[in-house]
Amino acid sequence: DSAEDIEDVSLFDADDDASRRSKKSKIRHPVASFFHLFFRISAIVVYLLCELLSSSFIACMVTIILLLSCDFWAVKNVTGRLMVGLRWWNQVDDDGKSHWIFEARKISAQGSKTSSEAESRIFWLGLITCPMIWVIFAFSALFSFKVKWLAVVVMGVVLQGANLYGYIRCKVGSRKNLTSMATSYLGKQFLRQVRFQGFANPL
Repeated sequence: DSAEDIEDVSLFDADDDASRRSKKSKIRHPVASFFHLFFRISAIVVYLLCELLSSSFIACMVTIILLLSCDFWAVKNVTGRLMVGLRWWNQVDDDGKSHWIFEARKISAQGSKTSSEAESRIFWLGLITCPMIWVIFAFSALFSFKVKWLAVVVMGVVLQGANLYGYIRCKVGSRKNLTSMATSYLGKQFLRQVRFQGFANPL
């Protein structure tokens, strides 16, 4: 993409010695782990129970959007950094050119990552599952003709989908890397198929 540059930079300084020695299976940031799930699950619960909690559509809509906005900011700026050592953002320079900037925590001197496996599972599970739920809500609102809720659901898809997209880009690299990975995979599958047919139909 000519209007988009990818830049990889290192994330902050190394963690302190105590956090390095902690076990990977231990949740070392319980507050961050809690709020990583709290805002997004709360938004889903309010959406499902809004008709029981309040008769005011405006109150429910504002509550859901506030929860989604808090979730977007917390995941993008706090929980991603603490739980998996990743952070991303997009900035536009003076020439109007868009730059994607990705940060990743440095690997320790012993060659081991300081991220906790338990926190990583919680992070990616919440990051992937909740946008899928909002997509289901979008189809449900569309097919049930709940037009007034469609804007709220689309907001959920956009905000949580943006974080998912950013962290996937941050995790696996730029589009060029994704394209080369896909091309390599398809090439291997093609060669495997050709070999299989060659063994099945020998000359």
